[in-house]
Amino acid sequence: MDQLPKCDANYVPLTPINFLKRAAKVYGNRLSVVHERTHFTWQQTYERCLRLADSLRSFNIAKNDVVSVLAPNIPALYEMHFAVPMAGGVINAINTRLNPNHVATILRHSEAKVFFVDYQFVQLARQALQIMMTSESISSKLVLPSVVLIDDIESPTGAIFGEWEYEQLVRKGNPGYIPYEVQDEWDPIALNYTSGTTSEPKRSCL
Repeated sequence: MDQLPKCDANYVPLTPINFLKRAAKVYGNRLSVVHERTHFTWQQTYERCLRLADSLRSFNIAKNDVVSVLAPNIPALYEMHFAVPMAGGVINAINTRLNPNHVATILRHSEAKVFFVDYQFVQLARQALQIMMTSESISSKLVLPSVVLIDDIESPTGAIFGEWEYEQLVRKGNPGYIPYEVQDEWDPIALNYTSGTTSEPKRSCL
């Protein structure tokens, strides 16, 4: 039994991407998201995630690159848990109740390449980025992440922060994008940090 190799017939790595793909195929017309007046079916959710993943590739997201997001429980955050791994990246969902110093620490430590920010937390994100730029302990090689605003999906506020808005990325992405396939369950797809810690946040890779 020790000589039994992995192959398509006996092994498939379990990932959320596979769950979403199957749900879109089997239950495509059933609801997957209900958020106030916003409703998406499984097929719509799958297509939106493919589009977003394709757009993320334009940020040069490669395998194991971190994409951070500062947002409450909204459809965009849900979609990013699929779209980021589809692009080969690692999603880092940041607790919205953290202070600017801890947010800055997480962005710096994770080396996030892209930072998605919900419109309600622009001030917090701006303060965190400012701390990153002014901290004396930061290496001169620090590269700030690209910033993407997540506006209200139902009633856009017109807020401006960063070069892109979330729905713009969804619209411009290719629905025929072929997602990155996780080859091994040891490959990371999520990076979480502790909250309420007595020192700096500690990370846990999933």
